[in-house]
Order: sequence, then structure tokens, then C-alpha cells
Amino acid sequence: MRMTRRSLLKLTGAAMAQAAPDGAAQPATTTVAPFELAESTASQLQAAMTSGQRTAASIAQDYLARIEAVDRGGPAINAMIELNPDAIAIAEALDRERREKGARGPLHGIPVVLKDNIDTADRMRTSAGSLALAEHIAKQDAFVVARLRAAGCVVLGKTNLSEWANFRGARSTSGWSARGGQTRNPYALDRNTSGSSSGSAAAMAASLAAIAVGTETDGSIVSPSSKCGLVGIKPTVGLVSRTGIIPIAHSQDTAGPMARCVADAAALLSAMIGVDPRDAATAGSRGRARADYTKFLDPAGLKGARIGVAREFFGTNDRVDAVIGEALAAMKDAGAVLVDPVQIRHQAELGPSEFEVLYYELKADLDAYLRTAGAGARVRSLADVIAFNERNAAREMPYFGQEHFVIAQKKGPLTDAAYRKAVARNRKFARVEGIDATLAQHRLDAIVAPTGSPAWPTDYANGDHYRGSCSRPAAVAGYPHVTVPAGFAFGLPVGVSFFAGAWSEPTLIRVAYAYEQATKARRPPQYLATAAMR
Repeated sequence: MRMTRRSLLKLTGAAMAQAAPDGAAQPATTTVAPFELAESTASQLQAAMTSGQRTAASIAQDYLARIEAVDRGGPAINAMIELNPDAIAIAEALDRERREKGARGPLHGIPVVLKDNIDTADRMRTSAGSLALAEHIAKQDAFVVARLRAAGCVVLGKTNLSEWANFRGARSTSGWSARGGQTRNPYALDRNTSGSSSGSAAAMAASLAAIAVGTETDGSIVSPSSKCGLVGIKPTVGLVSRTGIIPIAHSQDTAGPMARCVADAAALLSAMIGVDPRDAATAGSRGRARADYTKFLDPAGLKGARIGVAREFFGTNDRVDAVIGEALAAMKDAGAVLVDPVQIRHQAELGPSEFEVLYYELKADLDAYLRTAGAGARVRSLADVIAFNERNAAREMPYFGQEHFVIAQKKGPLTDAAYRKAVARNRKFARVEGIDATLAQHRLDAIVAPTGSPAWPTDYANGDHYRGSCSRPAAVAGYPHVTVPAGFAFGLPVGVSFFAGAWSEPTLIRVAYAYEQATKARRPPQYLATAAMR
């Protein structure tokens, strides 16, 4: 899984305790050597290559050294599950192409990391973190990977994730997989990254690559993004193809960008989209998708925007509410018209029908993926996965089980009346009488809410400690959702979310960018041993 790399960075490995102003000890930190590309944006890297100051190969090499120093050594955040042994060769080929023909576009030579449930037809595995797929080599690139390669991206490696995208056990620990181990939060190493795009989030926070791709069914892009101080875009279902991505449920699954700024996320989204004949949902994007989402990066984008404040998602954490209160004030100062409060009806009623749909679709969709999986796959159905986990329980289930898998396996076909009823209920409550009705009633451009709680301590005994999340409405509806860094609580990142109706990515990017530029709330991580509890 490792490859030979030039070692440009070294960690002291020393932990330091500093005195706080009140005399209390600050959490120990792992000292990380300075990194020239830390917090670099894709546009900055592109400018350096255009000017001849850098090459794609040197940039890729530096990020690989950063991974060696920070991910494998030092704070050992364990974000990367596998590195691409061909990354430098790909970067060198792109450098030659630049010299001979010019750049393909804004992502030519830019390193990207992919969540390890996204197929790559190369020498890397696609495993969803499971030992059952630890030797699985995909037959062909996922559609989105093909799009990124065509844009000139350098696929640097695969990121760890919550195994099977966090829909295996009822008491799971996010960021853990049997193949990849536990990913740690760069802001406080004993804290969780949330899931399931855990490694993509940690990699971005720690500057292990320029941009990252995650996937979401419900919260798996926006939640880890918020807990790692990132921008995450969960697109409208159908804007980005799911072909070649290990599924949970086609009603809600989508890939999306994760980055340190809105501009990078918008550029990455632009490269990912496209109508795919193998994913029928993408046909709906024809005439609705935009070729270049960076055109909506307007620093004055909040002026006159009507933003509804969904107070039902407040009240679970006083510190978070205070941060979001300041965020709302900043939006108002930037010219937004706040409609406060607004209520999204039926949200409390969505849980049972959402899970019913997920169980049915998991069985159907995962079976379909595994039937045609490439070489090295030890399983060809959900039933096979369950049996594999039982045979390998000591390695696969040391902390939590596979209750969700067992329930899903008992479900019937997608023609069942129970499934069709649950799908109809979801669409009615999440879309027509939910987000759509709220937007129309108040003439809103977007709805705003706290993305969720700060990161919790990783806890194998009890599993995840979720306290508050606004991801469900947009997830169940299949509508877009953008989270942006808003501030900090106990030294841990807090995100603010914007969501709206189908195909509203231009509006959400516009208001998210304007908010980001008005506040500049993101700060890089310090690799604290634990959170600063004051």
C-alpha cells in the first residue's frame, strides 16, 4: 500500500503542553513541520504550474511526502487507505502535455483523493473498507473518476471511510473500517471525524491533497466536512453519476466535492458532472446542470438573498447556537434578508420511512454492484457479505455488528408495496410538503441551519454520539446541501448549512461563497491531543 517517496517533511514527534491564560494546561499538540502547500487552493497550484514555478509531479511528490509525515507518522491521522503507485507517472505525463499542448483546464495536474467506495480501474483496490473487498480491482473507472481524469486531475490515492459507508451496524464508530483502521480528527486527535467520508475530510483538513471526493446518503459529506472545518457540497441526486460507486440506496446516494474553500469545491463539482447512460438519474440533469459552477462565486451573493432560518435544528448545543448566531448576523450584514424562523414540516416523521427505503435499496443496489464486481471480490451479494463478516467476526466486527445488513437482507424486491409506500411518503414529506413548501411559502432562496454538533470523542464502547444534524431533509429529498466553516466550539470546527430545492447548486454556491468571503472562519488544525475544553 505504500510507495517510495521523497521525504521532504519530518515531524519532531514532540508533544507540548502550553499554559492557558487562566493557568489551565492546554491540550498537548504534535508538532508538524511547516508545509509549503498547506492550505493551498487549486487555483493557487494552477497558477504556480502555469508560471513554471511548480510542476504537477513536484506538487504530487510534496503531497505524498506530507502523507508520509502527517498521515503515517507524527499525529498519524490515518486518512489514507491506499496510495496510487502511478501518481507520479501520471503527473509527469500531464506536465509533458502542458508543455506540448497547454493545460486541459483549471484542474490540470491538481491532486485529488477519492473515498474508497469509488471504483478506479488501476492498481488500487476499491473496498468500502471491508476485508471482503480488500483485493478487489474494479473493471473500469467510476464515471466520476473518468470525468476527473479527463479534466487532468492526478488521482493521488484512496481515503479511509466508515466501513460500507456507515450502514452496516446500528452502533457504529464513524471513521473505522476493518481494512483501514480508525481515522482521527486533525483538530483533536481523540475526536471523531464523523462519517462516512471520514478520510476525505481528514485529508483535506490536514492538506494531504488539494481536493477530495466524498459520497453521501444522509450526512456523509456535510457532517465530516463540518467537523473538519471544510466546505462540502452534497449535490442534487442525478447531477453526479453513481455508476461505479459502491451503493447504499439510489434514492439518496451521490458523490460530491470536499475542499478547504468554496471556490475549489465549485471547480471540482464542475469537473464531476455529466449525463451517464448507465445512471438513469443523471438524465434529469440535462438542461439543468451548469458547465462551470465557479461562475457563481459572487462575494456580493448574499445581498438581497432571502434566507430562512430553520430553528428546529437549533437547541442541541449552546456553543454551536452561539456560533450560528454570529453567522446569521454576518449574513444580515452582507445584505441577506433573514426570515426567522421557518419550519420544515414533517421532518420528525421522516426517520422510519427513510430507513425502510434504505434497507430495501441497500439489498437491491449492493447485490447489483457485487454481481458485476471485478477481480478479487470475495463476495457477490449482501448475503455473502453477512456470511463473510460472521466468519471473520474478530477482525470485521470487534466493536460493532451488522444489524442494518441483517435487516436489509430480509427485505423483498423493490416491487413490494411497503417499499413503494415508503418512497412515496419520503417524496411527499421531504420534497412537496417539506423543503419545496417552505421555500414557496416564504419566497426563500435557501434555508440555513447549523450543520451539526462538534466532533465527539471516538468511543468504541458506545459508538457515535450524534447530537443534532440538519442533513435529513435534503438527503431524503435528494436536494443539494452545502456546508461552510462558521467558527469553533471548544476549539472544534462548526459548520453552517445552506440547502434548497432540486438543481439549486448555483444559488447555494453563490450564498455560501459570499458568506465564506465575509467571515473567513476556517482555521487550519493544530493536531491537539484532545479538545480545548474552555
